[in-house]
Amino acid sequence: MMPDKQLDQLCINTIRTLSMDAVQAANSGHPGTPMALAPVAYCLWNRFLRFDPDDPIWGNRDRFVLSIGHASMLLYSLLHLCGVKAVNAKYERLGHLSVTLDDIKRFRQLESKCPGHPEYRWTSGVEMTTGPLGQGVATSVGMAIAERWMAAQFNREGFPLFDYRVYALCGDGDMMEGISHEAASLAGHLRLSNLCWIYDNNNITIEGHTELATSDDVATRFIGYGWNVTRVGDANDLDILTRAFNTFLATPDRPTLIIVDSHIAYGAPNKQDTSAAHGEPLGEEEIRLTKQRYGWPEDAKFLVPDEVPGHFREGIGKRGRSIRENWFTRFEAYTQAYPDLADHLYKMQHRQLPEGWDKGLPSFPADAKGLATRDSSGKTLNSIAQHIPWLIGGSADLGPSVKTRLTFDGAGDFLSGTYQGRNLHFGIREHVMGAVINGLALSKVRAFGSTFLVFCDYARPTMRLSAIMEIPVIYIFTHDSIGVGEDGPTHQPVDQIASLRAIPGLITIRPADANEVVEAWRVIMQFRHEPVALVLTRQTIPTLDRTHYASASGVARGAYTLTNTMDGEPDVILIGTGSEVSLCVEASERLKAEKINARVVSMPSWEIFEYYCRKHPEYRETVLPAQVTARVSVEQASTLGWERYVGSTGRIIGMETFGASAPLKELTKKFGFTVEHIVDAAKDQLKK
Repeated sequence: MMPDKQLDQLCINTIRTLSMDAVQAANSGHPGTPMALAPVAYCLWNRFLRFDPDDPIWGNRDRFVLSIGHASMLLYSLLHLCGVKAVNAKYERLGHLSVTLDDIKRFRQLESKCPGHPEYRWTSGVEMTTGPLGQGVATSVGMAIAERWMAAQFNREGFPLFDYRVYALCGDGDMMEGISHEAASLAGHLRLSNLCWIYDNNNITIEGHTELATSDDVATRFIGYGWNVTRVGDANDLDILTRAFNTFLATPDRPTLIIVDSHIAYGAPNKQDTSAAHGEPLGEEEIRLTKQRYGWPEDAKFLVPDEVPGHFREGIGKRGRSIRENWFTRFEAYTQAYPDLADHLYKMQHRQLPEGWDKGLPSFPADAKGLATRDSSGKTLNSIAQHIPWLIGGSADLGPSVKTRLTFDGAGDFLSGTYQGRNLHFGIREHVMGAVINGLALSKVRAFGSTFLVFCDYARPTMRLSAIMEIPVIYIFTHDSIGVGEDGPTHQPVDQIASLRAIPGLITIRPADANEVVEAWRVIMQFRHEPVALVLTRQTIPTLDRTHYASASGVARGAYTLTNTMDGEPDVILIGTGSEVSLCVEASERLKAEKINARVVSMPSWEIFEYYCRKHPEYRETVLPAQVTARVSVEQASTLGWERYVGSTGRIIGMETFGASAPLKELTKKFGFTVEHIVDAAKDQLKK
């Protein structure tokens, strides 16, 4: 039998050579970091990670996040060597490998399970999509928060259902990105002792040595955040790595940063410690020389010695299987002792809703003055959250303004040391707020985050990842237009709604009144894979009389005919969203007085409308008949994209400049958001 140390080295070198060969075969990728960090990943996975390769989605598994997503071959090699099994979208274990050797041979090729960067929902065993630096470490904070919250929510004496740990492997790029500062600050403040970041300190980026751009003392920085910091001076020293991971496990009151000094492209005679090993293949000759240094057959490609998978089976495989089986045995007893909690947990983990979740939703009477949609949303959110115990979230220090605070008895606050509360406090950290709610959603907690619409730009990278990963996070954006008034153009969103609509897979909803808000929430909560941006007003807007106008349930179709002022085919169609719908309604009444038949269409969501029309192609014609070309759209936002609905000859009333600092009434007049302007535009359309 091969000695343990020799077997350890064989496993490490297998990870290294698979990574080198895959990048070379693809003629694209990043070989240097997997070569450097193979010992770190091996030590963590085979000696510590509580993860069952046969069931990579069981709820209490440790999470491993490869924040340095460009080093994806490190993860793919581990998934293959550990024998991680595939799981489908229905949470069914399929029995075959998540990553086969053929997938590795087809690294970065179409349909391979080994894309250039790890992709959640595509490759089982990948906990999140990474690549944009900083996102992985920041999202890991959300995963750690989820564990703390679930432990407080579900654990009972004798039933420790949740005690998993979160490991994130990061690099110099992560540390330079601003989001890592936000994330580390929040994690330190919350004292998330279940969180461990492993920092690959190799001093190399694409342009060269890190001294070109940074001279941070990372250790001191993290000590200032309240983290425990330990250092491993040589990434190849398994004994010191083991001691460092044990230090993390023994630290009960704060997160841990392990700084690992490594050599990028370790063992490559000409490219070790150079930027040339960062983003391009080593080259056939350099690979041959490197394999010589490893004592590896220099001409062998994609070699996996027989002993290696077996060694992983005896390590992570045996440990993970035992821990998982014990957990399910415990859960069976828990189901008998706490049936309601067990039912909640099952539904949460499968993205299901409890029976009666929408009972008691508010209904708002007609009111010419009405209320701001941020207010009706706050009332609706509180109603829903009382029936969905795993709906949690917060705002970027704007709770009183965005109206997202859960105020019912028992809601409470999620604070350092008291983790059962459902109101999260992100501070003025919009970017990490988005990452945290992604991490919560990846842990199957239903999460929301809120800020002013104009500040969604700070969270855009996380929103894009929400859409790529197809996770049902909820972004609540208020103060949605020039209705912000005196705060002026810095706080008046203009381009934001168009930019949200440009993100594939993100559902943007801008309700027209309080009852559309209720229906929007009814739609949102039924999504299982779609992130949503709910866009709400600061100013009061009328609550429409639904005995006179169509039901707000039309929100479920994305757009619907709110009213026809006369019988027969309309002469002109007025299309509005949000606060501008009531202006369109008033304009239609004035047009009716002049014998002009105006149809008003409320279009809260382009994405839902297009999806509904794909399923029901005839519906588009019932709302927007092709023969009616006289059309006017009205939205206090960028005009970009409205040609899709008004056509090349229609009129778009929107924002073509930034706003201004003035009272709302003056702004609406200045920028043309008045009934008179809409009426004139409609008449002009009829002249064409």
